[in-house]
Amino acid sequence: MDILYLLIPLSVVLLLVIVGVFGWAVHSGQFDELESQGRQPLLDSDQDRDHVDP
Repeated sequence: MDILYLLIPLSVVLLLVIVGVFGWAVHSGQFDELESQGRQPLLDSDQDRDHVDP
């Protein structure tokens, strides 16, 4: 039962860290160009990769 006094605050701190990292990623634009990155492997040649819409 005493271990809960350690595990509950650690899990809350871990949750706050995860939410903070996710918030930083959203704020810094990590999830902006999801469509163009998904189409990039489907392009045939290197010349076509220069013309991907951002």
